[in-house]
Amino acid sequence: MKIINWFKKKKQSALTIPEHLAIIMDGNGRWAEKRGLPRSAGHRAGLERLRDLLETCLEYGVKYLTVYAFSTENWRRPPEEVDYLMGLFLEALQNEVPKLHQRQIRVRFIGLKENLKPELVTLMEEAEKLTAANRLLTLNIAINYGGRAEILAAIKGVLRQVKDGKLDPEQFQEEDFTKRLFTTGQPDPDLLIRPGGEWRISNFLIWQAAYTELYFSKHYWPDFSKEHLLAAFESFSRRERRYGQVKGGGKGR
Repeated sequence: MKIINWFKKKKQSALTIPEHLAIIMDGNGRWAEKRGLPRSAGHRAGLERLRDLLETCLEYGVKYLTVYAFSTENWRRPPEEVDYLMGLFLEALQNEVPKLHQRQIRVRFIGLKENLKPELVTLMEEAEKLTAANRLLTLNIAINYGGRAEILAAIKGVLRQVKDGKLDPEQFQEEDFTKRLFTTGQPDPDLLIRPGGEWRISNFLIWQAAYTELYFSKHYWPDFSKEHLLAAFESFSRRERRYGQVKGGGKGR
């Protein structure tokens, strides 16, 4: 985490910046419906908001940003909405990845590739390869992602190794399991933000978020501005993260 000074109402205060920020980009469809627009307009507005928030993350030194773009449950939405989202992903990869590469942003995709169209998977793999050496910010895009599906995939990998005699269950540790998750090699999220007025994490990073600070906002994702993000950072800065200990390092809950 990074601590910086910032000015608000002419008073200087310390602002703690999360090293790893996670966002559930919620409320796109409701934002559009409230304005009498098709839900597709909300998804496009949500993409614009992500562009803006990426700039803020770069400005304030966030090192990892993980966004929930499409869950394993989102396949249950109307087929026309799913088709639009898949087309929007294709368009965004074609148009945005070169710009992200220029900004030294590494792009990674977390989730299951099954059910995704081959042309989308190809673009995803090309984006990861192109940006692999970038180190300013890592952008994890969760597509066809579910926390339970991620854990199940990791468990299957463990069971295969046990079956093949390559892994001793008695020697298996928590960190060995973490290495099998989609976010392997990255720190767990420090702060998870959910705009849109809902108060749950909806199967997002449920292993990694065990000690993540949560921040909920009534604002729909397309309305979640830089000011709202800084307000979330300010709230995060006021929290004491004890990881099961009591203040001063003692044990407790």
